[in-house]
Amino acid sequence: MLEFGQDTAAAADDLIKDSSEATFMADVVDASMEVPVIVDFWAPWCGPCKQLTPTLEAAVKDAKGKVKLVKVNVDENQMIAGQMRVQSIPAVFGFVGGRPVDGFMGAQTAGQVKAFIDKLIAQSPGGADDGLEEALDMADQMLEEGAVTDAAQTFAAILGEDAGNARALAGLARAHIALGDMDQARAVLDSAPEDKRADPVIAAVYAQLDLAASAEGAGELAEAEAKAAAAPDDLQAQFDLALAQISASQQEAAVDTLLGIFAKDREWNDGAAKDQLFKLFEALGPKDPIAQKGRRRLSSMIFA
Repeated sequence: MLEFGQDTAAAADDLIKDSSEATFMADVVDASMEVPVIVDFWAPWCGPCKQLTPTLEAAVKDAKGKVKLVKVNVDENQMIAGQMRVQSIPAVFGFVGGRPVDGFMGAQTAGQVKAFIDKLIAQSPGGADDGLEEALDMADQMLEEGAVTDAAQTFAAILGEDAGNARALAGLARAHIALGDMDQARAVLDSAPEDKRADPVIAAVYAQLDLAASAEGAGELAEAEAKAAAAPDDLQAQFDLALAQISASQQEAAVDTLLGIFAKDREWNDGAAKDQLFKLFEALGPKDPIAQKGRRRLSSMIFA
């Protein structure tokens, strides 16, 4: 049986670790699907790093498992630093849901670090109390089973108890989408408190609405397939095919098409393929197997 000191040390090791090019995907991209991950780019010769890193470590420990810290020595891992476009150190990035969502450079005060961490935690799925969680689960099940009106009423009742509940706001918006009322769905999301709009469950529904809007004029899938097949190097034709695939609910095929565009020219049309992939991943949700596989493939391309 572990002594108290050993147990505490093991817990700290799990929250704070060093990473390398070989383990970055698992330590950061994969791990951030479950809990926000802070990446601290540092070097032994960097004076401000010696001030910032202990502050980060203390704040992460104080968060008690709601966030993790991964430290990357830029001298030993120059490829990762280059991919993240690190210009100076210390450089800190916050990953949520497999991608960087925030960051800063230079030393920060303890208060600034805590505010940064609190903001990251706010962007990860939060926990409501057990009673609301059960009601939310029931409402989600109703929506999945097609009882849209009942689900909408349940989500609305939950919002009567907790007006800023992210899951309930997202659920009510999804119910309006199921009823074909996209404008009302967006109005529900827009009513969310400012600090809740970055919550992944709300961001996912925003992404669904954006995808639906972008795919509105996509045209027939067969026609898009024929044009793309006739011009495999025409990236606009490939992008139009991806939109048509999204419109036809062929999400996995759309991921393949968009990744193909990114592989050929990641900067095409101001990075449109990557942006569309992120929207699609958000719309599918972090636990969807198509999104998980797609994120891994995209990350492998970015960090290759």
